[in-house]
Amino acid sequence: MSELNKNVVRRLFEEVWNKGNLPVADELFSPNYARHDSSTPDVGRGPESEKKRATLYRTAFPDLRLTVEDIIAEGETVMARWSCRGTHKGDLSGIAPTGKQFTISGITVGRLANGKIAESYVNWDALGLMQQLGVVPQLAKAKAAKP
Repeated sequence: MSELNKNVVRRLFEEVWNKGNLPVADELFSPNYARHDSSTPDVGRGPESEKKRATLYRTAFPDLRLTVEDIIAEGETVMARWSCRGTHKGDLSGIAPTGKQFTISGITVGRLANGKIAESYVNWDALGLMQQLGVVPQLAKAKAAKP
């Protein structure tokens, strides 16, 4: 079961997010799928919510590429550590395209039921993304105290 669940999550990253094959979300998500991610706008539940999220980010970053760095499964739970890169060429929730590239990382913990993703908890470097796009200033580096 764990290997099958890992394959569902891999398909999510590769087919929905990297290739933009949005209809695959209907195969991967339960009708009441819930995503817990304080860094992304709430766009509802179910497969349609993931299609909206993927469209939001793929429109802003047409060359978006997510890479699964590690994936671990235990029963119905799958944890994926991932990295993401892209170029800001489209509107991102009112942020005009900057043409800047970014690289960030994140972790997704998904709960599957009957072979479909029922719930996920996502934590990713939203601040790093905004800093790399130049929307939020970089934090000043602390100067070393002189002896």
